[in-house]
Amino acid sequence: MTDGPELGLAGMYRIIKKSGGERVSEEAADQLRRILEEIATKISDQAVDLSIHAGRKTIKAEDIQLAAKNLLNLIH
Repeated sequence: MTDGPELGLAGMYRIIKKSGGERVSEEAADQLRRILEEIATKISDQAVDLSIHAGRKTIKAEDIQLAAKNLLNLIH
């Protein structure tokens, strides 16, 4: 994984604005990006584990789906 961010800042502005934010600070967009990247990394790590457990090298959509579901269940 690289040291820099993987997700674009412009997308974060759009997401916040679509949610009703009229004005968005750069710090808010950057913070959303950091949080979403952390969540995406946790989901990806678990999806890799699921595929390895299934004896596959390929990460499938259902691995991501199950990993995301597991993470969301921990949050709620």
